[in-house]
Amino acid sequence: MSDILHHYIGGDFRAASTAATRERRNPSRSTDLVAVAPVGDATDVGHAVAAAAAAAASWRATTGPARAELLYRLGEIIAQRSEAMAERIAREVGKPIGEARGEVGRASVICRYYAGEAVRAVGQVIPAQTPDTLQYTVHDPVGPVALIAPWNFPLAIPLWKAAPALAFGNTVVLKPSELSPRVAHELAEAVHAAGFPAGVFNMAHGDGTTGAALIDHDAIRGVSFTGSQAVGARITEAAAARGIRCQAEMGGKNVVIVMADADLDRAAALTAAGAFRFAGQKCTATSRVIVADAVRKPFLDRLAAATAGLTVGPVMESACAIGPLVTAAALERTTAALATAPGERLFGGGLPADGDWAEGNWFAPCAVAVDDPAHPLAQPPDAANPRRDPLRVTPPRLALLTGRSDPARTG
Repeated sequence: MSDILHHYIGGDFRAASTAATRERRNPSRSTDLVAVAPVGDATDVGHAVAAAAAAAASWRATTGPARAELLYRLGEIIAQRSEAMAERIAREVGKPIGEARGEVGRASVICRYYAGEAVRAVGQVIPAQTPDTLQYTVHDPVGPVALIAPWNFPLAIPLWKAAPALAFGNTVVLKPSELSPRVAHELAEAVHAAGFPAGVFNMAHGDGTTGAALIDHDAIRGVSFTGSQAVGARITEAAAARGIRCQAEMGGKNVVIVMADADLDRAAALTAAGAFRFAGQKCTATSRVIVADAVRKPFLDRLAAATAGLTVGPVMESACAIGPLVTAAALERTTAALATAPGERLFGGGLPADGDWAEGNWFAPCAVAVDDPAHPLAQPPDAANPRRDPLRVTPPRLALLTGRSDPARTG
């Protein structure tokens, strides 16, 4: 697959204004080229925003039931294409096919849910202090909004952002992750097939410079971002300086605390699944476990057994629970983290160097004992540079300190 993907602007797929491109390869098998996507520049962004601005007035004036019908139709199209979309997600970002199918199903539900929201009452009627007075509030669309989405939920998160914005009369410009351009292209194809008016939904491929150009554009009136703390902080600052709306979801760093009276079988099963499914590449993934000394050994024995029951690859098989890391760089950061601050390896971490594991970004689940909350492995990684941290196990005296030692993050 060598054809270069196009931006989706003003109801049409358009070639980029520059020749700059970026390849996206299958993280399970690096010889498999999934997509070649353009790296949009300020000109491409300008075209996308201009299309959104031109469509804003007519979309705002479109009735709620009419917007609802289009969103419902989009959900139906996604449902009809569900297996092909799930396979694309598995191939492009390494998500196990079972989870990929679940994501596509959720994406369809998101569209249907916000189709319902588009026809519900909004605003309030407020009792007036003077006679013959009607006092009420309504919610107006903000205008063209920028949506910057991550790679780990390449279909659901763009729709979590786009569907409510569209339902309430806003036009949008999506900048998908450069690690999931093919899935984003298929979302744009579904939007096109649903019959949304030209300019209501737009998409510009690219990297951080593309996103920065989008945020800085004068016609953008709101931003919804999911990604790293560092980038989210810069976007929030830029939005505040311009006086525009901003929503930033910046990852999670989640801890499980296992008390002495816990159901250890259930605790171990939930911990293993939360830590290692999809190689832990979620803001909701468990990355730390704090265990009471009285149950430390029996819990770890159960955790090792529960982890061994999670199948590593291939992602297209329904039994798969753990796929590859999303990029070779993420794999390198993970192995480097273990090498420079190893701790006590409790279990896991090894895969054969041949066969199914030779070409992809594979890393086996492992657990490392850490006693100090200042230990390098206890620090949160940057979500923009993902790595799969080894699961850490710490003693009970660190429960409150470790559980609260990260900067504020959403989960």
